[in-house]
Amino acid sequence: MKIGRLNHIGIAVPSIEASWEIYKNLYGITQSDITPIGEMPSQGVRYSFVNLENSQIELIEPLGENSPIANFLAKNPNGGQHHICFEVVDIYAARDYLVAKGAKVLGEPRIGAHGTLVVFVHPKDTNGVLIELMETPKGH
Repeated sequence: MKIGRLNHIGIAVPSIEASWEIYKNLYGITQSDITPIGEMPSQGVRYSFVNLENSQIELIEPLGENSPIANFLAKNPNGGQHHICFEVVDIYAARDYLVAKGAKVLGEPRIGAHGTLVVFVHPKDTNGVLIELMETPKGH
C-alpha cells in the first residue's frame, strides 16, 4: 500500500460561512471556488470545500451537539486543522495493510463527503495527525 495524492486538509470551524469570508478576504478565493454546504448526519458534520489549484480545504462544522467536531471545537474554540486526507487506490486493502502493521484504524470504511469510501487512522500512529484515507474517486 502506498498513499496517493493529497486530496484535502480538513479544518474544523465554528461557522462555515464565516470561514468563507476569511478565505475570500485574505486569500483571494471567490464564491465560485467554494462548494455549497453539504451535510453528513451519519458523521455529525456540515461541510464545504474550498477548491484550490492543487488540492482542497474541507471546512467542517458540527451538525449538532453530539458531533465529534463539537468536541474538537470545545478544545479549540477558534477551530483548527482537524485532519489530512490522502487518496488510496483500494480502501479495504489500505485498511488491512495498516491493521497488519499495527495501526489503529477508526471504524469501517464509509462514504465520505466526496461520495467515495473513507477511513481514518488514529493520530497516535501518525505523529499526532488524524489521517483520512479516501478511495480515489472513479474517473480520476
